[in-house]
Amino acid sequence: MTIRRNTILSRVGLIGLTLLIGAMSACAGPSDDSAKHAASASSSGQTATAIFAGGCFWCMVHPFDQLSGVISVTSGYTGGNTVDPTYEQVSSGSTGHAESVQIIYDPSKIGYAKILDVFWHNIDPLAVDAQFCDHGDQYRSAIFTSDAEQQKVAEESKAKLQASGRFDKPIATQIVPASAFYPAEDYHQDYYKKNPVRYKFYRFNCGRDARLEEVWGPSEH
Repeated sequence: MTIRRNTILSRVGLIGLTLLIGAMSACAGPSDDSAKHAASASSSGQTATAIFAGGCFWCMVHPFDQLSGVISVTSGYTGGNTVDPTYEQVSSGSTGHAESVQIIYDPSKIGYAKILDVFWHNIDPLAVDAQFCDHGDQYRSAIFTSDAEQQKVAEESKAKLQASGRFDKPIATQIVPASAFYPAEDYHQDYYKKNPVRYKFYRFNCGRDARLEEVWGPSEH
């Protein structure tokens, strides 16, 4: 994604990006923190963790960040063999890691099944070792389960989607046990908030929202 993402962002200057914002209203943008959890800990005193890979982690933060009951969403790397990898290493495809997000949530306010449903509706489940304009196994879609219950719920949801008749191809999303999760560099965290213009331009040019509408319909993601 380094080459593809940087190529997209370098094609236009800040003025051109600003002019494009109006045409990108369907893309995700910064959420209002007052409408969000904005909490550092669960009010129930308990937390749970969900980890997903859905291509560019810039684009996977906002869908979960805006959910009531979600405490934090961290961009990072998981599923590979390299300890504490860098962005450059992961994006080269040499580590086995996928760009991922780690979601900490309050299970008394939101369930894993709901978070999983949001995940499905923000990926292309048919793409093999790719998501939208990004290609390579570092951009594969995957569900990293932390226990037997998450595994069961994930497997059931995948089977239900496959049997729904919506898709004419097999669902390519992997379901695998979670392994070490390594947070990405600071500049990748909350990218949609820190760099909203560049984020929207990248998301638009990558064809993410157009493909999501093809897969899920205009009102389902």
